[in-house]
Amino acid sequence: MDSYDDRGVGGGNGSVGPEAERREDAPFDTGRDAGSAAAPAPLRAGISGLSLPYQIGAVVALSIIGLIACTHLAMVFLHVAPSNTLTKQHGKVVDDWVYPEFEQNWKLFAPNPLQQNVGVHVRAEIAGADGRRTTPWMSLSGEDGKAIRGNLLPSHVDQNELRRGWDFYLNSHDTENRPNGLRGELAERYIRRIVMLRLSEHDYGGTVERIQVRSEVRSVAAPPWSTEKISTRPNYRVLPWWNVTPADLPESAKEADK
Repeated sequence: MDSYDDRGVGGGNGSVGPEAERREDAPFDTGRDAGSAAAPAPLRAGISGLSLPYQIGAVVALSIIGLIACTHLAMVFLHVAPSNTLTKQHGKVVDDWVYPEFEQNWKLFAPNPLQQNVGVHVRAEIAGADGRRTTPWMSLSGEDGKAIRGNLLPSHVDQNELRRGWDFYLNSHDTENRPNGLRGELAERYIRRIVMLRLSEHDYGGTVERIQVRSEVRSVAAPPWSTEKISTRPNYRVLPWWNVTPADLPESAKEADK
């Protein structure tokens, strides 16, 4: 009969008891509790997750972008703000930054939306094989409108060249179309070159000898919900006929004449 101790250790044939088998099957004890195992290092996000050279490059790039953004906001603010000491001293720098990509046609403290539709028209006197003839009026503003309408990235030339040129002409001439000094002569030359550049895109079967420009001004109609009565009848301002000179021709036409 086996003793109590023999049963606790094993059989007489040297076999191992159940408790010893369970101890052998247990995982190897490393001497540390499961709760004391070191947790993995947290992943670093953002710039801190980059290596040192990339961190330096990212900081420099962000600093440059921030500096450009602040400069742009300051320039646009000075451009639309009322006249002050800074704009008087550095107006040329501000204009060089703003024009033409960031042009503003309103003032920060006095918005003035357009209340009139202004169209610029031209007709030409053509000398051809069948004699002289005058073309119908052609809307230059209408051509700009077609180029802008539906275009996600319209050209500043289509948006502003003719409009700004015509405003320049009106501000530098009196009601009798007489120029006010050198700026008036420059404005007339500018309009003539724009007109001849546009006419060169059309084939009239002859040589353009003279041109005539007019403007058509219509007030913007009141919205349907308004009771305001506004006349939308057109008002015309017709300029005299201008003889075309070599200075009015685009460079391509000048080269062809040579």
